[in-house]
Amino acid sequence: MGSNEKISVLMVCLGNICRSPMAEAVFRHVAASKNLLSKFDVIDSAGTGAYHVGNRPDSRSTAECAKNGVVVEHRARQVSLEDFERFDYILAMDEENLEDLERKRGGRGGKARVMLFGEFAGEGEGKRVVEDPYYGGQRGFEVNFGQCWRFSEGFLGRVFGEDEG
Repeated sequence: MGSNEKISVLMVCLGNICRSPMAEAVFRHVAASKNLLSKFDVIDSAGTGAYHVGNRPDSRSTAECAKNGVVVEHRARQVSLEDFERFDYILAMDEENLEDLERKRGGRGGKARVMLFGEFAGEGEGKRVVEDPYYGGQRGFEVNFGQCWRFSEGFLGRVFGEDEG
């Protein structure tokens, strides 16, 4: 990728109402705080399933973000085949979502690097899977927020180098 080309990132979970809209919002916030937002064309999120298409994110997810000064503005959507061409990175929250993405992609290719968001956790930085907090309490959303922040910093550090921002 050339130095002037902008990057597109898609965060993906199952229903696109808890983890991935949080990851999208946190990623955008962290990129902005490091003056790197201009390096991105699109930052978005989607779900592998169509269960919640058109819905706003879970109120517990938006509350956790708001508590930390992060704004969430999103309506749930499902991953499309076009996403594999449109995005440079498609970052899954867990292994099941990663498998669903690879199955959906099939042998079609596309430019997207499909990987776990947790691959940007850093060495010895704990859990690399962003667990689904939907059926749990608020603590799951707090844990997810911390992971999304850490993984966002890891992504930005790896892609743009530690010295930028």
